[in-house]
Amino acid sequence: MKATIKDIDLKNKKVLLRVDFNVPLDDNQNINDDNRIVEELPTIKYILEQDAKLIICSHLGRPKAKEAKYSLKPAAVRLGELLNKEVKLSSDVVGKDSVAKAKALKSGEILMLENLRFEAGEEANDETFCKKLAALADVYVNDAFGTAHRKHASTYGVAKLLPNAVGFLMGKEINAILGAINNPDRPFVAITGGSKISDKIKVIDSLLDKVDTLIVGGGMAYTFIKALGGNVGKSIVDDTKIELAKELMDKAKLKNVNFLLPIDNGCGTEFSKDAKRKEFESFNIASNYQGLDIGKKSVKVFKRALKSAKTIIWNGTLGVSEWENYEFGTKQVAKAIAKSKATTIIGGGDSAAAIIKFGYKDKVTHISTGGGASMQLLESGTLPGIEVINDVKKED
Repeated sequence: MKATIKDIDLKNKKVLLRVDFNVPLDDNQNINDDNRIVEELPTIKYILEQDAKLIICSHLGRPKAKEAKYSLKPAAVRLGELLNKEVKLSSDVVGKDSVAKAKALKSGEILMLENLRFEAGEEANDETFCKKLAALADVYVNDAFGTAHRKHASTYGVAKLLPNAVGFLMGKEINAILGAINNPDRPFVAITGGSKISDKIKVIDSLLDKVDTLIVGGGMAYTFIKALGGNVGKSIVDDTKIELAKELMDKAKLKNVNFLLPIDNGCGTEFSKDAKRKEFESFNIASNYQGLDIGKKSVKVFKRALKSAKTIIWNGTLGVSEWENYEFGTKQVAKAIAKSKATTIIGGGDSAAAIIKFGYKDKVTHISTGGGASMQLLESGTLPGIEVINDVKKED
């Protein structure tokens, strides 16, 4: 079991807290969605209650250099508003300003470092950068689940140099996802979607060892349908993965897993939100059409599987759900999950956005804050940012 912030001494310590404040901004640098900041409040408040001196670090976007539009100033301002407390912002990451401000911090005060990715050493997990970052604090806490699958300086390297722990949000993510896959109430149903089968191959392979039913939708489904001999028209297909798709379906049979694919589809003649929808059976999509959603028959079959489930994990939408013409399947499945009495885990990314969009945020057990991280955790059962955290010391 990994150490949490309740397992280590934070009293009067300088705490370096890695968060995920990679929030969406508009052209005027206004935050469009502050959910990631709000989710971090319990950990921040707990640390401050220990009379600690808090140093917060995060990345934002993918800056090529120090670009003003990627400054963490909007996040610092919003956090200050939510806490009704000043949040200081350094003009650099590990330079003179951050060192001076960190040194001057008093108990209960907060400093936010400027965007970690303004430093090349962050993504390179550079040893010198790690040491400079670690030198700012006494203790390291990682609460950035969305970046825990990356071996970056702030998520991996610095943890090796300081006493460390995970925050409440990271702990909640680990417990929810690993609890669901390692000790699920059954029947256990997993739903995978998205456009590319290559993104989900390892996840599907891993889930086939754990689930009772696997539902596959989205663009990736058409590679499986073609592998079964179906005519999928212009639907997205990865021809290099046809044989692998067959192998995965063979594995499902061997494991006695109910492997469900769409049986009908909402299709359009082009990849456009304005494309007129026409329904086709999965194995007989006209040559000039492409699948963009699942159809009513598919929804009925998928809902039947979900109705009896005791554990549900969903990662990836079942169509182009951001378009009104092609949101039907994803919306109906989201509704079925929301109505379910099962433990329901939404694996971040587009599926999390869909649950929120359709108004079911408060109707599921857990919505992950990291799409890529949740996929890797489903696949391997661990992440670099989790592995590097110390285990709780057992008392003699």
